[in-house]
Amino acid sequence: MLHSGKNSKMKFFAKAYMRQCIPSWLSRRLLRRELLQLEKRNDREDILRRVDYYCKLTPETPYNREDFIRQAVSIKDQPVIQPKVYYFDAMDTARYFDRHYRWVLKAGDVADLQSVPTILKSRPIGDNNHCSVVLNLNKVRHFLFVNDSKAWRDKRDVAIFRGDVGNPKDGNVKPNRVVFMNRWYGHPLIDAASIDYIEGHPEWQKEKLTIGEHLDYKFVMSLEGNDVASNLKWVMSSNSIAVTPRLTCETWFMEGTLIPNYHYIEVKPDFSDLEERLTYYIQHPEEAEAIIRHAHEYVAQFQDKKRERLISLLVLKRYFDITNSSL
Repeated sequence: MLHSGKNSKMKFFAKAYMRQCIPSWLSRRLLRRELLQLEKRNDREDILRRVDYYCKLTPETPYNREDFIRQAVSIKDQPVIQPKVYYFDAMDTARYFDRHYRWVLKAGDVADLQSVPTILKSRPIGDNNHCSVVLNLNKVRHFLFVNDSKAWRDKRDVAIFRGDVGNPKDGNVKPNRVVFMNRWYGHPLIDAASIDYIEGHPEWQKEKLTIGEHLDYKFVMSLEGNDVASNLKWVMSSNSIAVTPRLTCETWFMEGTLIPNYHYIEVKPDFSDLEERLTYYIQHPEEAEAIIRHAHEYVAQFQDKKRERLISLLVLKRYFDITNSSL
């Protein structure tokens, strides 16, 4: 009733403030023990593969050291950044390290490349994002999985979209979502609506739906906004199928490793083939159910909390080892 199926921010902040009461020296003493867990795990190679993916930095990575020194702050002097969830998530990992280590921490939706090694939530997908080091930030919003008991074949033969389209009046337009709405609003196969009032298109606005209400539909549109689509994780953990054009940004979920038409249904950037793609999978339910199985297999790798903490510590250790070695 309080959060419509989403993670509770009240619970998140309560835990975050309680962690601040733990003496920092105690967390630092636990780091070695935490890192030693790597050698005991059967999935060691897979963990290191993920560490390599999140932190592509090497001692040879080119960047301006003076720029890094000018921008970096020590962990002990890190100011509270907004939104606060980024600060608390970052410090939950950083508290295990020497408080004099220096870093560049960036909050918010980041969809551009960084010139110096930076800790952030999101980055562009590609081969030139070495300075963009990903941690699982703002996970209270982005990392949510569901238990969906409704079989795909029992759901409605419709794609659902409820989201922020962006308003030209506020200067926060999401062009891809505007293209989608202009093309498919009112189509019987697509239930599309904006959760906010849009100047010039008042008919687009409808009330928000809970996550549970989304799961009555076979397809859920998962459209990138300022960076990634925040609903992609829970859609892929459900018995519905995510539908989206080729992804351009990634987070801790490693969106860049997702395979089109294997983990999700891919459509053209202008959405011109959306009706054709939906109709195909409605008529080929075995292929649709295979996508759901593959999505569930992919999501499973993020559901071991101890493993996720270990990976976070290893990512930040590599970042500090490389950036602070000569400071």
